[in-house]
Amino acid sequence: MSRSPSFSVKSEISSKLDPESLRQWVVAFCAIRFDLEQGQLVEECYPPGCLTEDEELEIAFSSFPDSVSQHQNRSSIHDCIFLFRFRREPKPPTSNGSYSEITEVDKELSPKSMNKKILNRSTSSNNTANASRYMYGFVFNRQRHDERLKRGGEQKSVVILSHSPYSSLFRPLLQILGPLYFDMGKKALEHIAACVSNWPAPVPGKLMDLPIGNATLKVNLPPSHSLPLESGASFEESASSVAPFLPNNQSIPQGLFHDSDIFGTYRGLLLQLWMLWELLLIGEPILVIAPTPPQCCEAVVSLVSLLAPLLYSVDFRPYFTIHDPEFSHLNSLQDGSSFPPMILGVTNLFFLKALRNIPHVVSVGSPAPNSNRFSLSSRSSTGRIPGKPEGGFGIRQLSLKKFSPSSLLNAVKLRKAGPLCLMSVHKEAIWSTYSATTKPDTAILNRLIDAGMSPRVEESMSVVNNEILRRHFLELTTNFLAPFGPYFRTITPSEGSSPYVEPPPLPPFSADEFLASLSARGPGKFLSKRMTANWLDLYRRFLKGPNFIPWFHRRRGVAEQEQDKLWRQARMKTDIQLLITKMSELEIVDSFNAIERHLHREIQLQESGRASGDSAATCSKLKGDLLEVFNVLPKDMQQLLLSNPQRASLLQGSPELSKLPGQPFIQVGAVSSTSPR
Repeated sequence: MSRSPSFSVKSEISSKLDPESLRQWVVAFCAIRFDLEQGQLVEECYPPGCLTEDEELEIAFSSFPDSVSQHQNRSSIHDCIFLFRFRREPKPPTSNGSYSEITEVDKELSPKSMNKKILNRSTSSNNTANASRYMYGFVFNRQRHDERLKRGGEQKSVVILSHSPYSSLFRPLLQILGPLYFDMGKKALEHIAACVSNWPAPVPGKLMDLPIGNATLKVNLPPSHSLPLESGASFEESASSVAPFLPNNQSIPQGLFHDSDIFGTYRGLLLQLWMLWELLLIGEPILVIAPTPPQCCEAVVSLVSLLAPLLYSVDFRPYFTIHDPEFSHLNSLQDGSSFPPMILGVTNLFFLKALRNIPHVVSVGSPAPNSNRFSLSSRSSTGRIPGKPEGGFGIRQLSLKKFSPSSLLNAVKLRKAGPLCLMSVHKEAIWSTYSATTKPDTAILNRLIDAGMSPRVEESMSVVNNEILRRHFLELTTNFLAPFGPYFRTITPSEGSSPYVEPPPLPPFSADEFLASLSARGPGKFLSKRMTANWLDLYRRFLKGPNFIPWFHRRRGVAEQEQDKLWRQARMKTDIQLLITKMSELEIVDSFNAIERHLHREIQLQESGRASGDSAATCSKLKGDLLEVFNVLPKDMQQLLLSNPQRASLLQGSPELSKLPGQPFIQVGAVSSTSPR
C-alpha cells in the first residue's frame, strides 16, 4: 500500500488493554530518538516493563539506518520502513524441545547414524511466547531535515516488537502508527495497543479482518507449518499443511514473507535465483549487502520466502549492525574457520572486511536517488520496493538470447575483483564458488512480463512476476521434498481389526537406505529436467544441513498426531460388542488393557488442560467399552483385574462389580504398572 490508510481514533476504544490478548500479536510498541549527545534513546515503551535494559539497547541500535546508508537528499521529511530480528536473552530451560536443543543433539549425528528413536521424536508445540528465542522489530523511521537544528535535522523511529514474523500485517500497521505517533505522541501507542488487544487470536494460514480505528486490515497470515515453534505458536497443524504436495488453493500463503518482492529485489540477478535456492536449502551462510535498510531487509526476507513450504531453520537477520552482540563473535572467527549457517543483511561496507570468511556474498539494490519519492520505502500493496531503477525489465537484459563477449569479460573481472570492489561502487552481483545442481528455468524467465516505462504498470506487473516466481519455487521445493513422503504416510485401522491396539509406527528412516532407494528410482520427472547429473549430491547435502532434521522432526510429529487422530476416531465408531464376539479370551484381556491405557491417557489430557473438545465424549465411550469388555471376562479374571485400586475406580459403574465378593468401595489410588507413564 503506497499511501497510509485514512485513520481516526475511535473515542469509544478504552485505553485499558488486555495484556494477554496483546501478547498474542505484539510484545511492545517503542518510540526511539537519536540524540546527538547520548545516541539512541528509548523514549517510550508500551506496555512498560516488558523489555530488559539490554533488549532496549539492542532494539535502539537496530532501529536506525547506518550513517553510510542514510538518505542524502535535503527534502524536509524522509520515511522508511524495515525490519530486524534479534536473539532474545536466554530463558530458564523448559521441558519443551527447541531448535537449540535439537541442534545440540544432532551435532553428534550424521545421516548414517540417525535412528528411529531420535527421528520419531514428536515436536512439542505448547511453547509460550516467553520462551521465544527470537523477536522481530518492524521499524518506521523518519528523518526530518531542519537547518535550524544541530546537524540540520533529527531522527526518530517507531517500532513494533513481536515474536511473530507477520510482515503482511505489521507493515501496513506501521503505515498507520508511524504518522499517527508523530501527530499524537504516546497516546497513539496506547490507542493502537488497545485496538490490537481487541483482536481475536491469530489464525495462521487464514485471511483475517483486523479492525484498527475506523479502518480494517485484511491480512493473510503465514501458515503454522512455516512458523518456528519457539515463536510462541501453539497452533494445531494438519498433515496436509506440510505434506509434500502442491496446495490446491494458490491464494493461501505457503511460507513466511509471502508478500515479499522477489522480482523487484533480484531483477538484476534472476539467473542466480536457482543457485540461491540451493544455498538456502542446504543452509549455507550468505551475506546480503544493499545500500539501504529497506532494500537489505527485502532481499533477505525474499530469500527466506523462496524455500516455502520448507521450514527454514537457519538464523536470518534482515538488518544486522555492528552493535549486535553476536557481531563480536563473528568478527573473531579466524581465517579458514567455517562460518555458522545464517543469512546476514547489512548496509555497512565494513562487513565486507570484518566477515571475510563468509563464503557467499550477494549485492542487490541501488543507491537511493535524490528524490524523496523513490527512496520512500513504505511498500505498496504489490510488495514492490520503491527506489528501483526506472525502465522496464526485458529478457534481453538477462542475456538469455544473445551471447556477449564483453559481458563475459565483465563477469570475469567482477569475480576476480571480489566483493571488496563494492567499497568503490555499488553493483548487483553474487560472489560464490558454489556450483549449482539446478539449472535456471528459461521457460519461467520467459513468462516474466516486461513492465514498460510506466511506474504504475511496472508496479502491477511486479505482482504477476512475483506470483510466477513464487509458484515455481514452491513447486520446485515441493518436488524436492516429495521423496520423503512415504516416511510421513499414516495407516488407518483395517476393516474388522481392533482400533484399540497401538497404531503401527511410521516407517523408520535411514539416510543411507533413502539415498540408495532414491538413486535407483530417480528424482522424478519435474526435477530430472531441471537438475544436472549430480542431483543426488544435493540431497546428500540437504540431509547433512541444518534444515533437514528440524523439518523432518516436525513433519514426523504432525504425521504421528494425524495417525493418532484417525485411530481415535475409529475407536469412537467401533461397536465393541460386535468386535469382542470375534475375539479369543486372550485377545479380550489384551483389549481390556488397551482400552484402559487409552482411557487413562484421555483423563491425563483433561487434567493437564490439553484435551480436545470431544474429550468428554471420548472418555464416556472408552469407559463404556471398558465395562463391556470387563463384563464378558471370567469371574476369576475380573477379581484379579480389580486388585488394582485405580482400575476398580474406573469400573465402579459395572453391574458385575457388585456381585463380586470382598470388593468394598475403592478410591482412586496410585497408577498401576499397566497404566501408561
